[in-house]
Amino acid sequence: MGSKRDSSSTMKSVFEWIWKQPRTMKILLAVMASVLSFTVLKLLVKDISHFFIASEIIHSAGIVALIYKLTTKKTCSGLSLKTQEITAIFLAVRVVCSFMLEGDIHTFLDFATLVFTAWLMFMIRFKLKSTYIKELDNFPIYYLVVPCAILALLIHPHASYLSTHISQILWAFCVYLEAVSVMPQLRMMQNAKMIEPFTAHYVFALGVARFLACANWIIQVYETRGRYLFLLGYGYLWFPMALLSEIVQTFILLDFCYYYIKSFMQGQLVMRMPV
Repeated sequence: MGSKRDSSSTMKSVFEWIWKQPRTMKILLAVMASVLSFTVLKLLVKDISHFFIASEIIHSAGIVALIYKLTTKKTCSGLSLKTQEITAIFLAVRVVCSFMLEGDIHTFLDFATLVFTAWLMFMIRFKLKSTYIKELDNFPIYYLVVPCAILALLIHPHASYLSTHISQILWAFCVYLEAVSVMPQLRMMQNAKMIEPFTAHYVFALGVARFLACANWIIQVYETRGRYLFLLGYGYLWFPMALLSEIVQTFILLDFCYYYIKSFMQGQLVMRMPV
């Protein structure tokens, strides 16, 4: 028992020390921790394609946490309907593309996540509508969907046939839209200032999922000494843009994950987000 208390006290001391550091030092520490994590993952996992599978499973687990909240607590307060709608858009498009291009385990996992997301949307819109705080969920969806669609038309994987070409444009659209899909949820949490546990678990699961997906890209770039970035795509821009999208989404969620872990270490059931 004493060793557990000592380790918990040590972790709290570490987080308190990190909390007191200037923002530049926090960013440097985050980068160092990311590099260390990528190194450990590379050493432990032989087939890096498993990163994507783990990412999709963790995303689904986060949604299951929300389903549990909605069915037991009978409230959807704190949840962004717009993030769920954006998630449904890129998942639906990706499932169609996946059927056309691959049709593998990723297709099944995406389809399962899409079904869960559709159920969440139904509950928020109809069954638990009275608990949905629409005023706080005020991020315009078209601010995200339109730029991602334009970017997908400009930068996407190369394809020889028209049908495949269209699929690749849609696939690029999914990659770009997924990278920013969590922004309405983060905006809503910023507006609310306080985040209840199950919503926090869901967003943290998204952060872990995106970190694993990002690790897959970065490790492949490292193992090919950068050649992976220039395998295909118009003007050799597709893979760099896809990697950038993963990095953007990871860093969008990094700040939240930091406060989530900090709240967890302090034993707080309800998270508070800074202004």
